[in-house]
Amino acid sequence: MASFIEKLLECCKSNNSLLCVGLDIDLAQTPPHVAGEANSILAFNQAIIDATADLVCAYKPNLAFYEALGMDGIDALRRTLRHIPAHIPVIGDAKRSDVGHSAKAYAKACFEVVGFDAVTVNPYLGRDSLQPFIDYRDKGIFVLCKTSNPGSGDFQDIGIVRDSSAASQPLFEVVARAVSGWNIYGNCGLVVGATYPEQLRTIRQIVPDMPLLIPGAGTQAGDLEKSVQYGIDAKGELAIINSSRQIIYASREKNFALAAREAAESLRDAINQARKSKGQA
Repeated sequence: MASFIEKLLECCKSNNSLLCVGLDIDLAQTPPHVAGEANSILAFNQAIIDATADLVCAYKPNLAFYEALGMDGIDALRRTLRHIPAHIPVIGDAKRSDVGHSAKAYAKACFEVVGFDAVTVNPYLGRDSLQPFIDYRDKGIFVLCKTSNPGSGDFQDIGIVRDSSAASQPLFEVVARAVSGWNIYGNCGLVVGATYPEQLRTIRQIVPDMPLLIPGAGTQAGDLEKSVQYGIDAKGELAIINSSRQIIYASREKNFALAAREAAESLRDAINQARKSKGQA
C-alpha cells in the first residue's frame, strides 16, 4: 500500500494540481434542492467530488461539520470517503491531541475506523501526545504551526527563549523545528495559513522537505501567489493549497457542481501559474 506522501505526489502529478478541496458541509449553504434530499450531505459531497476529482491533489473534510450533525453526519462522512477515488488522498481536519492513551484512541479512530490518509493534530501537549499518530508510518500527520485565523498570534507569535544562550524565536518557529526532529518516518507535515505568507516562507526554510498544508487561500483572502511560491519545495511540490467555501459553495443553484468545478479549475490554474512564475510548473 502506498504511503500518504507517495499517494499525494502521484496525485499531484497525474492531475497537475496542488489544490485541495475542503469538504466542509454546511446545510445552511447547500442548494435548497439538495438540502431537501434524505441523504443530502452525501448527495452534495458526491456531486462536488464527481465534478472536481480530476482537478485536485487531495480532499479535506473537517470533522466538526459532520460531528455536529450527529450519527447521520458521521455516516455521511464515511460514505463520502468511500466515494472519493482511491488514488486521491483524504486529509481529516480533526486537530486532535491528548495524553498518550487517549491520543492512541484518537489515532485509531481517524486512521482505522474513519479511514483518513492523513490527519491534522495539535502540538500543544508535546511529542508524546502526537507519537501515536506518527507511529502510523504510512499516514500523514499535519501539525498545527502558524494557523490562518486572525487570533493565531495570541500564542503562536509569542517569543520563546529555549536557553539563556539562544535568541528569542516565535513559538511557531519552535514548533516547526521540533516537528522536523520528530519526523523520523518522513510522514510529518505542518499546517501554515496562506494569510501569513512571510511566516510561511520562514517555515519552508526551516523544513525544506516536509509537506505543508496551506489553508486560507480562498474565502479567508490569503495571498495565493506568495503562498504557492513560498510554500512549494525545491521541486515545486509538497504544498497543499486548500480552499473550501470558495469552491463548494460557488453556487446554490442546480448547477452548483458545475460552478464548483469552474471555481476549482480557476484556482488550480492560478496555483500552477504561480508555480510557473517561480519556474516550477
